[in-house]
Amino acid sequence: MKDILTLAVVNFAPVWGDKDNNLKRICEYTEAAALRGAQMVLFPETVLTGYDIEPGDLDREERMHRRLAETIPGPATDAVCALTRKYGIYAAFGMAERDAGDPARVYNAAAVCGPDGLIGSCRKIHLPFAESLWADSGEKPFLFETPWGPVGIGICYDVYCFPEVTRYARAMGARLFLNCTAICTLESPGAGGELGNLCLQYLAVNNDLFIASSNLCGRDVTSWFMGGSGIIGPSTTMTHFRYAAGEPFLAPGADESGLRLATIDLSDTRHSFLASMWNGGMDKCDWQPDRYADWFREARETDYWAHH
Repeated sequence: MKDILTLAVVNFAPVWGDKDNNLKRICEYTEAAALRGAQMVLFPETVLTGYDIEPGDLDREERMHRRLAETIPGPATDAVCALTRKYGIYAAFGMAERDAGDPARVYNAAAVCGPDGLIGSCRKIHLPFAESLWADSGEKPFLFETPWGPVGIGICYDVYCFPEVTRYARAMGARLFLNCTAICTLESPGAGGELGNLCLQYLAVNNDLFIASSNLCGRDVTSWFMGGSGIIGPSTTMTHFRYAAGEPFLAPGADESGLRLATIDLSDTRHSFLASMWNGGMDKCDWQPDRYADWFREARETDYWAHH
């Protein structure tokens, strides 16, 4: 299994509702990343269409994301896969996916393309804010195989607020997790970015995991997206994290569009004091999923959850 990976993340300012324009630039960024030596490139959530839900009381099928949703495979993935085949790289990008088997269902998804073409799609499981006005929930986390081992991928809210998603990927052997995200300024200025930074930094250290995060930037319809795409990993100094590329949300210049690139050593995931949890380095494995499953089943049956 390979350890050394050159990885790119993109701050991307989509034109809302203009798939042709956005796909053109996704393809150009993919080619630019490959020509700079990237072996994998990550784009933000809903980068193909823009994120915002149009205001007003519209019929569900009139919503932009549902009108512009594509199946996977479809025209957008065909275009990106042509480039990943040509350059022998991996690319993941956010889009509205219409279920080919059940066209009534549309997902907030991330399509994954590789050197051999289409790999599949990650479908967002938890839908915050107004996303449920157009999207249906996915069912399970998504991983894909690479020469660097399995790579996990999640979308925004799934990653920040549900640590089970990254823990599952790490337990399945992933040393790298991709976060397609769309974090904007909220009513409390900076709140989303501060939470995002804390979550990604904690998850990287706690799981001995590199996390590549790609965010939208610029004005959408009603939101201003803050960029902050970066590659975060555990440090060779125990219990620390580091930014291999990019910058935290809200850092000066973090909201400017463009590509951030780094060459990382995935074997650095062996340095944390928690590493023994995964490899039995202390003659035991502290991670005990059977016990946790029992705890959560018990919690789910409480009166509290019965009323939520």
